[in-house]
Amino acid sequence: MVRSMTGFAQAQGEEGAWTLAVTVKALNHRFLDLHLRLPGELEPLEPRLRDLIRARVGRGHLEVQFQVESRGRRPLQADEDFVRSYLELYNQLRREHNLSGEPDLMGVLRLPGVLRAGERSPAPEESGRLAGLAERALTEALGRLNEMRGAEGAALERELRERLRQIGDEQKKLVRLGERALPAYHKRLTERLQELLGQIPLDPARLAQEAAYLAERSDVSEELTRLASHAQQFAHLLDSDGTLGKQLDFLLQEMNRETNTILSKTSGLQADGLEMTRLGLEIKAQIERLREQVQNVE
Repeated sequence: MVRSMTGFAQAQGEEGAWTLAVTVKALNHRFLDLHLRLPGELEPLEPRLRDLIRARVGRGHLEVQFQVESRGRRPLQADEDFVRSYLELYNQLRREHNLSGEPDLMGVLRLPGVLRAGERSPAPEESGRLAGLAERALTEALGRLNEMRGAEGAALERELRERLRQIGDEQKKLVRLGERALPAYHKRLTERLQELLGQIPLDPARLAQEAAYLAERSDVSEELTRLASHAQQFAHLLDSDGTLGKQLDFLLQEMNRETNTILSKTSGLQADGLEMTRLGLEIKAQIERLREQVQNVE
């Protein structure tokens, strides 16, 4: 089963006085690049949550963010260093300038950033329930993410198979052309060698051997066989599960190498060679399109 590396999912839940939400974003990446953002209440769970993610996602740039809120009363916290510095400065200026009066503490507390709502730490009996809530929400979000990536992967797989089918059709045409072109090329080489050598005596067997050697250098049957084998392995991988992207990309590199070799050997086959070159270039174009699509396969 092919899965895309891109997707988005959310999940949320409640447990007692706690409300939790998790957001997962996935993009392309060569490896599993995991970025996990946790509030203070969930920091002790980080190793467990990372294991849950790795068990369900094999590759990609993954951003996972948790948000936790409590319906209980949250304590207020003051920036004590700022308030202390304010009072010290006020008293210093009062002494230096013989001022009277007391500092306006309420005015200080109303300054931006001086007062803030503190985090409400879960009680010991709540910690286990909050951990369970976080794991359930993350599992649900990852399930939705993989559903989305699977749906996108199914569409991607259809396109990959269609391009692979086109490569197979072109490869079969090349096989037929090669079977027809090589004997004709061997005959033309023999005639050309005899014409060039003229009256120079030469063993006919040696002449045929040299012509066969030159013709063999234009034989692409081995490359076409390997190209078909790589394409078959590619199709088999599409039927399997797991992380496939790197293996598919490797096979495409091998297919591209075989195609380049085919193109380098067909230049001397005259009319048939021109058609074989055209087919080879079409295969090469399809391989490049496949490589672009495979970059999004997990």
